[in-house]
Amino acid sequence: MLRIKNVHTYYGRIKALDNVSLHVHEGEIVSLIGANGAGKTTILNTISGLIRCAQGEVNFEDQKINGLAPEKVVGIGISQVPEGRQIFGPLTVLENLQLGAYLRFKKKEKKRIERDLEWIFQLFPRLKERITQIAGTLSGGEQQMLAIGRALMARPRLLLLDEPSMGLAPLIVKDIMNTISALRDSGVTILMVEQNARASLRISDRGYVLETGRVVVQGSSDELLNDADVKRAYLGKDYKTFWEGRERV
Repeated sequence: MLRIKNVHTYYGRIKALDNVSLHVHEGEIVSLIGANGAGKTTILNTISGLIRCAQGEVNFEDQKINGLAPEKVVGIGISQVPEGRQIFGPLTVLENLQLGAYLRFKKKEKKRIERDLEWIFQLFPRLKERITQIAGTLSGGEQQMLAIGRALMARPRLLLLDEPSMGLAPLIVKDIMNTISALRDSGVTILMVEQNARASLRISDRGYVLETGRVVVQGSSDELLNDADVKRAYLGKDYKTFWEGRERV
């Protein structure tokens, strides 16, 4: 479904992605893990068209999409849930969700949009309870639900998630991860950036480990969860020893 090939992305003169290649098959959850500044969010922003790559290709369903404007990327079936939620605080829950379907309103899909609102409320019953509440007054977990719901209102085939567990209590993280897993089962393909590597790998099919803008390890989730170096670096132990004896892939 998604294939990134030999992508180089810069912020000014600083290289953020260095010859990155990865792929996501339809129906998968794929996790991107790594330290802060490793390039994980840059990958999502490059896919979304928020940043343009200097070299390489981003292909979605056999269509080259690097160079497309962000709204065009949404229009072909890719939605992103940004780091930090970035909901529209002064607007209500309903208004935030309706904005997620903005391009669909232009296509006169009103009845389908109404059905999808009910689907979102089935996924996140708490949002229905707060449908008229100002979004900025929601709790952190509720705002994350709203951010995911807003992205889903575009009816994406590929959902990009950036740090969905950030700042949330453990029980809320569990609920969010269960919902992400349920979305995959409902037919939504997911590429997820997550600092909570253990939680993300437990629900993922595969994963990539990034360091300083490069993919350094890749494999199935089970392989990464049981990799001694990945355990030391990202699953709660010593990061400094990660590079000892390991070659970049």
